[in-house]
Amino acid sequence: MCGINGFTWEDEELIKRMNTCTKHRGPDGTGVHTAPGITLGQNRLAILDPQRRSDQPFWDNDRKVGVVYNGELYNFKQLREELKSFYKFKTTGDTEVLVAAYLKWGRDMLKRLNGMFAFAIWDTRDRSLFVARDQIGIKPLYYHHEGEKFMFSSELKALLEAGVPRKLNEDAFAHYLRLLYVPEPFSLVANVYKLPPAHYLVIKDGEVTCKRYWDGGDYHTPHEFSLKEIEEHIDKAVERQLVSDKPLGVYLSGGIDSSVVLDCATKADGNMDTFSVGFDLTEEEDAQKFNHDFELARRTAKHYGARHHELLISSDDAIEILPQIISHMEEPISNATSISQFALAKFSKAHVDVVLGGDGGDEMFAGYPRHRFAYIMRHYQKLPSVIRSLLNQHPRLRKLNTPSGAPMIAAFHFQKDKTLERVIAPEFVDTRTLDFFDEHFVQGSRRSYEELLMDVDRSSWLVDESLMRTDRTGMAHGLEARVPLLDREVVEYALGIPARKQLHLFDTKRLLKQAFRSRLPDYLFDQPKRGWFSPGAKWLRHKKMDEYVRTVLSPEYAPGTASLFIWPEITKMLDQHKSKEQYHYTMLWALLTFQIWAKKYSIETTR
Repeated sequence: MCGINGFTWEDEELIKRMNTCTKHRGPDGTGVHTAPGITLGQNRLAILDPQRRSDQPFWDNDRKVGVVYNGELYNFKQLREELKSFYKFKTTGDTEVLVAAYLKWGRDMLKRLNGMFAFAIWDTRDRSLFVARDQIGIKPLYYHHEGEKFMFSSELKALLEAGVPRKLNEDAFAHYLRLLYVPEPFSLVANVYKLPPAHYLVIKDGEVTCKRYWDGGDYHTPHEFSLKEIEEHIDKAVERQLVSDKPLGVYLSGGIDSSVVLDCATKADGNMDTFSVGFDLTEEEDAQKFNHDFELARRTAKHYGARHHELLISSDDAIEILPQIISHMEEPISNATSISQFALAKFSKAHVDVVLGGDGGDEMFAGYPRHRFAYIMRHYQKLPSVIRSLLNQHPRLRKLNTPSGAPMIAAFHFQKDKTLERVIAPEFVDTRTLDFFDEHFVQGSRRSYEELLMDVDRSSWLVDESLMRTDRTGMAHGLEARVPLLDREVVEYALGIPARKQLHLFDTKRLLKQAFRSRLPDYLFDQPKRGWFSPGAKWLRHKKMDEYVRTVLSPEYAPGTASLFIWPEITKMLDQHKSKEQYHYTMLWALLTFQIWAKKYSIETTR
């Protein structure tokens, strides 16, 4: 795990500044390489082979190729064994395996990698730069291309430091207010893009070529499966991801996914350190509701004999953390859970350097209620029209008539026109986000309702909302977060299980639960689906938070983007939410997050 930076010209002073911007990602060392036509930089978080011999930029024995690399290869020992007759290794880590694999297989090396990664390889033989991102999108990579100049970084702030104009990408902004996150390939800064998962770039002679190297297509083909095989794949994935030369622990939320990870980790490596976060709330603020999973995590940790560590945060903590996490997030993600994740990562770093979490269980194993609802929608619309006409008299059943395709995605993921029209300039309340999802996920597809929605969750929400939160909150403190339920072998196996086999009318994540039924404590299977959430709506009503939010949600706070919003309506929404006349948490938090981000990075709009 690290932070990487680079560009296609020679400038040592600039790369050092970019490394300074990303030093939190790699507190164990920094390195640069400059030469005509290339500059590379890296901040190292030393997890495997922490000796100086593995520092980066790393070169092969003959200095033909050099690499800067962020991530971990979980199959590096197997690859090393395969490559040892071809290449003489001088380290015990995975970085050198990456270099040897490129020398042996070229760009086809990507077909063999199982891990989370973003890397850039400079090949002196043909003066080309090869930049790639992992299959799932666990590790981030931003880039900017103008004329013959190309630059990249793990984080957007380093590109801004390098001089990229701080102009708002208005299409991305429209997507953000609809989705509460920014979908790839966009970033909120004009002319800065996120390299999509499972893609690579080749930069040579000023030309940039982008290509997808993995799409899961072969694995979408339905195959025979068994609960035992699901269990075995996850066991092996967790065992692979326990490799570390530094202390390691588990994020424990109290739900099925993180409990499965803890079960597998304990089986493979004995008693673990576990980490959980709860909230300092009064009984009137539903403290029991928001801390139910916190209590479950404590109980589960005890069941497994874990060394359990707990943290409680308050609304005052949230005020202090919010601008910090938005600074590290770099693009607004409107989810107050990032506050608790940020605090938990800082707390965990005092004990360990690596944590395993349960990210991806819902996306891989049909864990969201919306997956089940989409499954119901498909069957509902097969009913005779006369029956549906009668059922549609019930308001809650009308949503079941939503047509498949982009309208269905909008029904589950988009903020409504009525809400947006209150707060934003009318030209942003349009169909551009609907058109984007139609183009990227719907056109030419013959997938069922539930298959389409699960694909959107895996390819968009998971990558640009969930995994980005996990990466940024951990790396803000130099803490490596691993996600074994998104191990490549687990993903490829799960993609081949037909959605209809995963889904059930009255349950979510059915196959994963069945696979681990005999191993997890019984009480975990009686819990409703809650997810990892924070009491953001409650915090907005606290006096100090309310004062802070009103300062932020004003035209004077971030003048460069003030013209985008309808400020009197936003103030009215704040009043209505605080008095509990109406619930406006979702949009208020989106605006709050955006405003803090726009001010922090001095973003301007062209209007």
